[in-house]
Amino acid sequence: MKSTQTPRIKNLLRTILYSVSMVMIAAILFLIFTFFRTDLRDEIPFQSLFQKNYQIFALDIPAEIEFAGEKVPVEYFDVYESFDRELLINTYWQSQTLLFIKRAHRFFPVIEPILKANNIPDDFKYLAIAESGLTNSISPAGAVGFWQFLSGTAKDYGLVVNDEVDERYHLEKSTEAACKFLQESYNTYNNWTMAAASYNAGRRGINNQVDIQKEADYYDLLLNEETARYLFRVLAIKAILEDPEKYGFLYRKQDLYQPLGYYEVKLDSTIDDFAEFAKTFGTNYKLLKFHNPWLRKPFLNNKNKKVYTIKIPTENSRIRQKKDVEDPQTIGN
Repeated sequence: MKSTQTPRIKNLLRTILYSVSMVMIAAILFLIFTFFRTDLRDEIPFQSLFQKNYQIFALDIPAEIEFAGEKVPVEYFDVYESFDRELLINTYWQSQTLLFIKRAHRFFPVIEPILKANNIPDDFKYLAIAESGLTNSISPAGAVGFWQFLSGTAKDYGLVVNDEVDERYHLEKSTEAACKFLQESYNTYNNWTMAAASYNAGRRGINNQVDIQKEADYYDLLLNEETARYLFRVLAIKAILEDPEKYGFLYRKQDLYQPLGYYEVKLDSTIDDFAEFAKTFGTNYKLLKFHNPWLRKPFLNNKNKKVYTIKIPTENSRIRQKKDVEDPQTIGN
């Protein structure tokens, strides 16, 4: 008769050997994994590379700063620190500021002559960046377009605002309206800096603070944070766009967004379908609306037979023109 202990002993031995084997395999894998990870960490001097290649610099503040020919009292600590804050933010928010530079190349040639024709200082083109980043944005309060007009204010300054047409999205016409507002503000304050502040806070808001604080200089007024930062943001954007390389922004001319080609047609009738309208001019609805964002519907009733000027993209204007490709090192504007 065979002993019953033998199979039990064999099974126990198999179980022990299996368990020991699994433990040994796990230990070996752990040691290999740990070795390679430690070895990799040891081979890459992260801290020294970080310190060598990633550095944040404080920025020099110019001894003299002007806005629209008016001196900024940068010798005052509060003015200095306010400007320093906005210069740092806009210098180190690189993606946003580089987009400002690229868009400015397309849109400043439209804005600058309108400012000049209305006797508004050229520095006010930077307000359009501070307001909207040169995009047709919509604020939480409902302000619209490059110049961020509210509906009522837009109508006060001659812009058409309805369901089908909203000229707050019309760059040329909204720039004209902004000029009217700024000229009225200058006539009120005899000061372009205060005119700029009033564009943000409104003349009523500025006048209330002037009456309360018995001060008439922007730099001497205690204002809400948005308006208190507003002009300094404009000044920071101006400083960077006037000398981008100084603040580390390097680009080639071909990197900039080029002005778009178009011609104009007059329209004084009803348009039932702008998609079909676009096709008759060899373009499409998307490009037609890109050039005319103030057309808010895919149709236009135009019951009063008002004459509108429509921009039609020129042939091949959609093709991105690469300029200065023969000189890839071209830097600046």
